[in-house]
Amino acid sequence: MEIAYWIVGGLLAVFYLYAGGKKITQSQERLLPMMGWVDRVPMPLVRTIGVLEVLGAAGLILPRLTGIAPWLAVAAAAGLVLIQVGGIAVHLSRGEARLIGLNIGLLVAAAAAVWLAF
Repeated sequence: MEIAYWIVGGLLAVFYLYAGGKKITQSQERLLPMMGWVDRVPMPLVRTIGVLEVLGAAGLILPRLTGIAPWLAVAAAAGLVLIQVGGIAVHLSRGEARLIGLNIGLLVAAAAAVWLAF
């Protein structure tokens, strides 16, 4: 179970560090080709989502690695589940049901991380 957590948690952390980092650092124009939803969401909210994703990635790794407050890994994974629920809702509200495959995959992986972290 421990190895499975590190595989799932590590892959999620890499993904969210990348995606969150892009949301934090890039302009709306640079994000638009890969994240079409940023045209209708205020940039402060996009930046906030990016910060939450980066914090979630850190929360998956650091508490388990250091042994300090390991319950934070469960909270981080649960937070990433909520981010994906929000992402699915945004895509569905925009009529982009065909684009939720990645969101569903990330939601399932984050839910697995919650389970494995227990």
